[in-house]
Amino acid sequence: MWKTTTILRPLLCAVALAAGTVHAADDFPTQPIRMIVGFPPGGISDVVARAVANEAGNVLGQSIIIENRPGAGTTIASEAVARSKPDGYTLLFQDLTTHAINASLYKRLPFDTLKDFTPVALVSSTPLLLVVNADSPVKSVEELNQRINEKPDTYFYGSSGNGTIIHLASEMMNRAVGNKIEHVPYKGSAALVTSIISGDIEYAFSSMPPAISQVQAGKLRALAVTTPERVSALPDVPTVREAGVPAAELTLYSGILAPAGVPDDVLEKLNSAFSKAVATPAIKTSFEQMGATPLSASPDEVRQLIEKEIPKYGEVIEAAGISIN
Repeated sequence: MWKTTTILRPLLCAVALAAGTVHAADDFPTQPIRMIVGFPPGGISDVVARAVANEAGNVLGQSIIIENRPGAGTTIASEAVARSKPDGYTLLFQDLTTHAINASLYKRLPFDTLKDFTPVALVSSTPLLLVVNADSPVKSVEELNQRINEKPDTYFYGSSGNGTIIHLASEMMNRAVGNKIEHVPYKGSAALVTSIISGDIEYAFSSMPPAISQVQAGKLRALAVTTPERVSALPDVPTVREAGVPAAELTLYSGILAPAGVPDDVLEKLNSAFSKAVATPAIKTSFEQMGATPLSASPDEVRQLIEKEIPKYGEVIEAAGISIN
C-alpha cells in the first residue's frame, strides 16, 4: 500500500499542477505586464511601444507598463527579457536593431538571438527619413551626394548609435554612391535630430517621430523616405528609389518578443491582444501621423522575418567593417 501511495502521490500532484497551470493561463493576465524598450524616450520604438501598449492593455484588461532600458545597442534590454520568467509578464519591444542587426554586429552576446526568445507579434512598419538642416543649400538626395563628393572628408553624418539601423542606412547609401564622410554616433534619435538642427552634421537618416515634427516646423528639410512607397504624412517627399538611391531602401519593422518557453495559450492571448490593438482607430490615426503602418502577424511569421533579416543586414555590417566586442 505504501509503495502504491508513494507512486500515486507525485502523479496526483502533477495533475493538480497541470490543472493549476491551465487555470492560470485562462486567467492571464492577473497583473500588469512589463514591456522593456531598449531605446531612450522619443524615438520611433518608444513612441510605437507606448501606443500599442496602451491599446493592447485595454484589450487584456491589464496595464502594459513601458520600461525604457537603453544602452549597449539594446542588448541590456534584450538580456533582461531573455533572463526573465517565461510567464508572459515581461516582454521586449523588438525592432531591426535588437535582433536582425545585433546578431551580426556583436561578436559576443549574452543570449541566443533566436533560441532565447519567443516571437509574440508584429505591430508596425515605418520608414526612416533622410533629413538636412532647413538652411542647407541641399534640396535633393542628388544634390546632397554631389556636395559630399565635391569635398570628401569635409562633412559629417550622424546616427542614433554605432551599428543602429540609422547608421546602416547611411552606410548603404554611401557605399552605393561612393561618399567619403565621417560618422558621428549620438545617444538616440532625439539627440541626433537636435544636432542636425544646430548644424553640427550634414545629414542623417532619422526615425520619423523626432524628425517629422521638425520638418513640419520648418527646421529640417526632408529629402527622402526609405520605404518602397511614399508615406501619407509627407506625400511630397520621394522614396530613396525615386531619388536614385535604391540601395538605401529599407523598412523598419517593430514587434513584440517574450522569453523562450512562454506557454502556447498565453502566447495566443498576447498575439491576439496586439493584433486587435493595431486595428483600433486610435492606432491607425497615431501611426498615420508618424508615417507608420499597422501590421499583425503570427508568432511563426515574426520568427521567419527575423531569420530573413539577420543575413540581410549581416552583409551590410560585414561590408562596412562594423563590429562591437
